[in-house]
Amino acid sequence: MDTDPILEDLMSQLGDFGRYQLRQHLLHLLSGFLAGVHMLSLTTVAPTPPHRCRIPEVDQNETSYTFNASILGDYIPINSHGGLSSCIKTEDGFNLSCGKGEIVYDTTYYTSSRVIDWDLVCDIRWERSALQSIYMFGVLMGAIILGSLADKYGRKLIFYISGIFQLVFGLACAFVPYYTLLAVALFFYGMFGSGGAYVTGFVLTMEMVGPTKRTLCGTLFSLAFGVGVMVVAFWAAVIPDHWQLQTVFALHSLLILGHWWLIDESVRWLWGQGRVKEAIRIVEKAVKVNRGTFINRYDEKLSASNDKSKEASHGAMDLFKTPVLRSRMLNVAFCWFANSLVYYGLSLNTGELLGNPFLMLFLIGLAEMPAYLLVILIVDKTGRRSLCATLMLIGGIACVAVAFLQKGEIFATILVMLGKFAIAGSFAVTYNYTAELFPTVVRNSAVGVGAMAARFSGSLTPLITLLDSVSMTLPTTIFGVIAITSGLLALFLPETLNKEMPQTLEDGENFGRGDTGYKTLVKCCRDRKDRKDEPLEIIQPLKQAPSSP
Repeated sequence: MDTDPILEDLMSQLGDFGRYQLRQHLLHLLSGFLAGVHMLSLTTVAPTPPHRCRIPEVDQNETSYTFNASILGDYIPINSHGGLSSCIKTEDGFNLSCGKGEIVYDTTYYTSSRVIDWDLVCDIRWERSALQSIYMFGVLMGAIILGSLADKYGRKLIFYISGIFQLVFGLACAFVPYYTLLAVALFFYGMFGSGGAYVTGFVLTMEMVGPTKRTLCGTLFSLAFGVGVMVVAFWAAVIPDHWQLQTVFALHSLLILGHWWLIDESVRWLWGQGRVKEAIRIVEKAVKVNRGTFINRYDEKLSASNDKSKEASHGAMDLFKTPVLRSRMLNVAFCWFANSLVYYGLSLNTGELLGNPFLMLFLIGLAEMPAYLLVILIVDKTGRRSLCATLMLIGGIACVAVAFLQKGEIFATILVMLGKFAIAGSFAVTYNYTAELFPTVVRNSAVGVGAMAARFSGSLTPLITLLDSVSMTLPTTIFGVIAITSGLLALFLPETLNKEMPQTLEDGENFGRGDTGYKTLVKCCRDRKDRKDEPLEIIQPLKQAPSSP
């Protein structure tokens, strides 16, 4: 609904950002950190180490297996990348597939894994990818179901319930003994671990801080997620047993079990539900924490606010009823889809990089930090559109380039880090850009549709990686081409920097009409050409008058 002047006057007493908002924001940020821990946990609990067929003539030692191509060259064919084939052996001059139970693993880095326990490789490697997709599908359903419940029953309640159940299902993932049970546990782990607490924590912060701090606070959620990724790498490097490792990941959720007594409900949500006295009480407490003086000038206005005539409600379908909003929503949803696809495509495949996989995962998380800092520093100078499009193009080009480099090359690792840097930055911009593009009456719905597109692509990412059986370059090329396409399409969106956000559907339909990055680029080129074609005498210095004889 449109802005309530009484509510905005109440929030103005709180200010954009003070001691109270800082304390609450730090507590909310823990949900972003935990989402990073949970989202990447499967990469270290169920990694796929290098593997090959068992060769009786060579494999006498049952605790350590060689992967030296010079020793195994007569028994295992060499693949197109110059390494040993993972699932084929040579017998009597014929290439044969490994039978079940005939796989041995390189335990240099991973001595314990769900993949090793169940031999989720070769003909059934899709089952490993399916586990990651099931987790991401749980994240998608969490964004849909828990997001709706948070609108109905409150952000704080859903935040806390999500905290409890991410602990429960995180521990279940550590101890369930069968594949089907693990798949079920992972679905709910994703639903509550990344789809529940993270989204509600983000919304709690966005509805608490003032407009001048939303870009900073929203980007810090992405940064907290990146820190969670680095913590996953640290624990995986020091805890070799996957049962213990998943238990440690789950126990991180204990960090938010005290939040029921530490965080407050969203004032804006309480106001919208007619629980005005509770909203005023929270703001009064917050003003005191900020060392200000609360002035209660609302009692005589409460009845008028509560008796205000009901306005027409709007939802996600209104985003698709008019041509401008529809085209923008589809464009923005594709932007979320592309960002998520490349982000998780790069994050979930660190085992393909050169060197220690724990170090690579840590660096993948670390690469995000300067990206978020860059966004915070320049997004209010460059604008949202140009920065988002540029970063997506850089990330896409990096992915395409990596696809055609030899696996294990140091330059390929550098390009992956560059791609992750760029995509992490564009993802952070996309959150705030979406909120600014769409009118108030459907703003939450627009962000929700974008988040659904991102979760859907996240569930597709592990399945797309299976296309490496067709061509090793195909998955990364797909990631890159989609990112490049989305970056070019983003230039059709209007700029929102220093512009008043639309309020009604009519405002949204008219907002930025005709403003595209391509028109801006043509105008800049035309202006430069006009300056270049100016008559020379205009810029020549005046001739001096002849001196007197």
